[in-house]
Amino acid sequence: MRSSGLPSFGCASVVLCALWPVSATAQGPAAAPDLILHGGKIITVDTRFSIAEAVAVRGDRIVAVGADSAIRSMAGQDTRVLDLQGRAVLPGLADTHTHPLGAAMYEFDHDVPEMETIADVLDYFRKRARIVPRGEWIRLQQVFITRLREQRYPTRAELDEAAPDHPAYFRTGPDASLNSLALRLSRIDRDFRIPQGSLGRIERDADGNPTGIIRSGAHLIRFRESQRRPTRADKLKRLRELFAAYNRVGLTSIADRNASPEALDLYEDLLSDGHLTVRVFVSHAIDAQEPLEDIEATIAKLVRDPRHRRGPMLWLRGIKFFMDGGMLTGSAYMREPWGVSDVYSITDPNYRGLRFVPPGKAYAISRLALASGLQPTAHCVGDGAVHALIDAYSEVNDEFRLRDLRPCITHSNFMSPEAIERMAEIGIVADLQPAWLERDGATLLKQFGEARLRFFQPYTSLKQAGVVVGGGSDHMQKIGGMRSINPYNPFFGMWISLTRQPRWTEHVLQPEQRISREDAIRLYTANNAFITFSEDEKGSLEVGKLADLIVLDRDILTCPLDEVKEIQVDRTYLGGSLVFAREPAD
Repeated sequence: MRSSGLPSFGCASVVLCALWPVSATAQGPAAAPDLILHGGKIITVDTRFSIAEAVAVRGDRIVAVGADSAIRSMAGQDTRVLDLQGRAVLPGLADTHTHPLGAAMYEFDHDVPEMETIADVLDYFRKRARIVPRGEWIRLQQVFITRLREQRYPTRAELDEAAPDHPAYFRTGPDASLNSLALRLSRIDRDFRIPQGSLGRIERDADGNPTGIIRSGAHLIRFRESQRRPTRADKLKRLRELFAAYNRVGLTSIADRNASPEALDLYEDLLSDGHLTVRVFVSHAIDAQEPLEDIEATIAKLVRDPRHRRGPMLWLRGIKFFMDGGMLTGSAYMREPWGVSDVYSITDPNYRGLRFVPPGKAYAISRLALASGLQPTAHCVGDGAVHALIDAYSEVNDEFRLRDLRPCITHSNFMSPEAIERMAEIGIVADLQPAWLERDGATLLKQFGEARLRFFQPYTSLKQAGVVVGGGSDHMQKIGGMRSINPYNPFFGMWISLTRQPRWTEHVLQPEQRISREDAIRLYTANNAFITFSEDEKGSLEVGKLADLIVLDRDILTCPLDEVKEIQVDRTYLGGSLVFAREPAD
């Protein structure tokens, strides 16, 4: 695109005049920009979704956006000028749901191959059994049964055959399948009962013996780590590698949605050393099973933490707790029974999943956070959990207005018209994971059928109601945008929100919930900025905002639909500094 004009796409409008800052002072004219990108298609993602030709940056801020000739005339002797040669530019992308420390360390001990079948899973246990000393634990984490071709757990007998002399622990989210030795070492037998008041569910056969499947019962398993333990230096190195990988797919901001004190300290170290290349919004982990007075003390400590004061790179701003289990494992809390299921090994026709927090406590935790200036969010996968958290927020909203405090729901996969309406009324925001629709849609259709999935990730309904929804990945395993079991490549997430096409099936899941390309982009830019209280600083390319921007290898607004997921990032700038380039740097 050149200064003669740019075409308009959809609701996008063309900006042909530079948007100048107030730059002249008593000392003279403003300094020249440090960086100019021109000759391209600047997709600003402002409220009008304006399109410009060029953008100018001074320091870490955008100082002008507009027509090519006007922006180029601002260049000084030391200004770095990049001819985009028609390429598209977006604001730096954000992911509102990551687990960086766990993801970075997932393959620290050894590489974990991709697994699509039960045979792949069992082969992993067999190979590890030849390496791990006899009698030591072998654990495979976060290989979800919804993403295996057989769509089921490996059985106790299969794990016995694969690793007869090792306790085998197939952990998938909050649930697990164990072999006989793992059960025996954990002292889980026919007579074992979960202590009163403790979480968990042990599946049993017709004779009352444990099948090996344990739901939300990690605390019951007497696991002992057999892998080598990383040092602090190892963790910092792996986090640097992960954040560089995030930059490669265009991410400049993330939210750690269950951060530990250790993770916070590691981010602080990276920031101090100049190695933090993404902006991190932190939701600190809260164990909702602790006594309320201990939770209150933790929240008070978080408020006193210096990192609670807003910073451009690291901001401790929220808390996270868990309301239910998972849809990937069969423990999400639903309003209606799951139904007897070979997929999830459910035998009780009345089973609705697991709810972890009673109503009074969910309200109390939410109120403590909101009254303290922290954004609460909770893992809520099933519609029962979603409604329960909305109830808690609603009770707080009766005491003081919540809209400006932006209480959040995490995942919020199964919804209802009533839930959406109440979210809009209260001002509740949500972070969703589009990749789950593609990865898990076929299994969910098999389990629930079309009717119960009518409001599964209902992006169009949420937008029409005025609920702000952001795009996230729940990245927790492996480094690599599409290597991860939960892919974190945001262009893949955008493509899914445009197509709603689950893998392994030709069935499109609720096509009326597809959104436009503009709105798919907003999921990972303006919407995520709003959810993290940063809409005045980022999420769009406007004068005065942070110069977080990315250069694409093709036009996301006009390329063929299936190419959206193939988009590559040529350059990523964080605060005007180049943090990734596929081609030689200028």
